[in-house]
Amino acid sequence: MPKTVKAKKKVSKTKTKVLSKPKKNEPKVVSKGSVKISKNYIPKDTEKYMCEKHKVYFRIRLTEWKKELIKANNEALYNGSMDDNNISADIVDQANSYIDSNVEMKAINRQIKLISEIDKALRRIREDTYGYCLDTAEPIGLKRLMARPVAKYTIAAQEKHEKNEKVHADD
Repeated sequence: MPKTVKAKKKVSKTKTKVLSKPKKNEPKVVSKGSVKISKNYIPKDTEKYMCEKHKVYFRIRLTEWKKELIKANNEALYNGSMDDNNISADIVDQANSYIDSNVEMKAINRQIKLISEIDKALRRIREDTYGYCLDTAEPIGLKRLMARPVAKYTIAAQEKHEKNEKVHADD
């Protein structure tokens, strides 16, 4: 009888890095690949503009903002649908209810547009164009991005756009 040869299984040994749990006063560390930032990290002007730390910071900030908006919209829609069962015989109460729901829906629509802007900003982070003006390709600036993370233009370019919108709105 011929000898049988047992095939050896190849076992891939990958190293898994285990992060220990943060202690009480120690900040959590968030990482993307090899870049790690603490929960209380704030981008600094002394760092290279739009370095990986900055991108990770803004990605986390935008993602958390988006989650908050979605949660608020879902709660508003759920609570608004519960109020529809309260139909009053008084015409003034019905008018007030209609106005309240109309205002609430406009707010929800604004938040939906903001979620869309957040998605576009996250896409720009992936494409490495985040933080740079869409018109001039100049850096928008950390202070402006901290105040408005979905900013697409420098202040000068934004003012130009708003002026053009006002001119066309008057037509």
